[in-house]
Amino acid sequence: MVNLRPATSADLALLRHWDEQPHVIASDPNDDWHWEVELDRTPDWREQLIAEIDGRAIGFIQIIDPACEESHYWGEVAANLRAIDIWIGEAMDLGQGYGTKMIQLALARCFADPDVTAVLVDPLVSNTRVHRFYEQLGFRCVERRQFGEDDCFVYRLSREDWQPKNVDPD
Repeated sequence: MVNLRPATSADLALLRHWDEQPHVIASDPNDDWHWEVELDRTPDWREQLIAEIDGRAIGFIQIIDPACEESHYWGEVAANLRAIDIWIGEAMDLGQGYGTKMIQLALARCFADPDVTAVLVDPLVSNTRVHRFYEQLGFRCVERRQFGEDDCFVYRLSREDWQPKNVDPD
């Protein structure tokens, strides 16, 4: 069973290690997450979470309110959206179904707020495997967009298209 817990400064070494993994670099090559600073911050527009199985950390999830996020990464967006970043830390944990459980938990957290109308993700255009992953979950590609140096597709999952699985968002 996958559980989510808040990421803390105690996770710094682990997150730095994951950032150096080839599959993580391939999916997020140009971002510096500034872990040393960000893990100690808890703005009301963001959750940073570690996914665990039996106490073993397997991945990371960030959920933000893109309309409130400080850097305005998403530009001008409507209110009542959420955006998710998600990755599995170790290559040995890929293809085990953990990502599906993680995203289901993240979506349940997002849609637990009755005002949230949709969730956004922005995978690289080159990451075709994750495109299929999101599409199987009901996300629809809505645009191709450049985020800094990254050529991405923007996928959107509306509340109406969300198929909640029996997951507890906490």
